[in-house]
Amino acid sequence: MSCWAAASCAAVLLGTACASALHEPRPVAAIAPGAARGRSADELVREADAAWARRADPAQAERAQALYLDAAAADERRVDALVGAMRAMTFRVEREKDGATRARLAGEEVQLGQWCQRRAPSDIACDYRLAIALGQQARERPSTGKDALGKMPELLRKAIAAAPRLDAAGPHRVLAMLLLRAPGWPIGPGDPEAGLEQARIAARLFPDSADNQLVLGEALEKNGAAEDAKAAWRRALSLATAARDAGDPEAERIRAEAASKLERAGS
Repeated sequence: MSCWAAASCAAVLLGTACASALHEPRPVAAIAPGAARGRSADELVREADAAWARRADPAQAERAQALYLDAAAADERRVDALVGAMRAMTFRVEREKDGATRARLAGEEVQLGQWCQRRAPSDIACDYRLAIALGQQARERPSTGKDALGKMPELLRKAIAAAPRLDAAGPHRVLAMLLLRAPGWPIGPGDPEAGLEQARIAARLFPDSADNQLVLGEALEKNGAAEDAKAAWRRALSLATAARDAGDPEAERIRAEAASKLERAGS
């Protein structure tokens, strides 16, 4: 899962235009489509889960998001619906071609993350998903990048302390990407060596995660271990190919990225 374009973040941090990454969020009901038509939150979540399982079809990913949002609006205790909606938004942002749509989705995703924290302050999935949302928003709205970089490490380290295995070591993986791609001190938190440490932990916890191998390859390359990086990318390509053939709707993105990195590395 890509957090943001490092070049965009660097440009913002070196510039003068800075904006807050967080604002008072709109009510969930104002973000939801409002098409529950009398269905309970439980019914809506069941339908959303079914649509999410078919997310290879972009229309189903959008439908899942809408159903999760309506469920979250129908029952203010539902944290699972908020997390589901944010997960669907993350998925859609990475595949959407229209920049305005990406920016809107990322902004709404951040707002849902704030509601998630308010509804369940101890649910670490809220912190993790908010960190991802802040990264995507920073990429789509670079003026928020400096503020986002100040908030993301704390959220991710909190998630690591409480649930390091969440999302196949997602907190370690996303923190690795942040440390690898962000500008270094004094501008930002970038630290390639620390990024490699986090990537290695993610790959150790879940070695069969193609995403983890992909990030490990990036970390190894950034730290001068070109041949080890190629080996990690080959493993990512192999794992993603097997996952794609097994019907994983997210595998093709990883497979294409691993192949691109290998081609660029001359392998």
